[in-house]
Amino acid sequence: MKVSGSDLPACRPVQPDDACALGRLFERLQSQGVEKFFHPHPLTQEAAEHRAAYAGKDVYCVLQMGTDLVGYGLLRGWDDGYDVPSLGLAIDASQQGRGHGRRLMEFLHVLARQRGAKRIRLRVYPENVRALALYQSLGYAFNLKRGTDGQILGFLELIPENELPGKEQAR
Repeated sequence: MKVSGSDLPACRPVQPDDACALGRLFERLQSQGVEKFFHPHPLTQEAAEHRAAYAGKDVYCVLQMGTDLVGYGLLRGWDDGYDVPSLGLAIDASQQGRGHGRRLMEFLHVLARQRGAKRIRLRVYPENVRALALYQSLGYAFNLKRGTDGQILGFLELIPENELPGKEQAR
């Protein structure tokens, strides 16, 4: 099935008026058992309100389809003084397998690059096979030694914007 550009969800930063819709997304994600693999913070209405009102260096984004939020992603660590942000994302189960996770990750990569990050890190449970395959297809390299929490650590080296294909080289 071919998807037209207008059928694709929009990636954007979380906005103050997203609190209710983000809370509904968090509730759906929680009911789908996403917290087994995705747990950067509780998936609650209170956490949604906090993210919607957030003002800081970290980045919280959503994937919006029509009036519904169907995905959530983040780059965090800058508030704590780290140069390498940690990426995380979750996509509503009803929207998985459509390239939306890749779309949201690529959006987060652009934001990280624009903020001067040279690399991104993430952690993933090896049992989360679909997520691990996505991350590897995007160029993440993993240390297969499990951490104390059972996850493996991956890094993506970001290509500077002026070196991306189709960009003119700076002289």
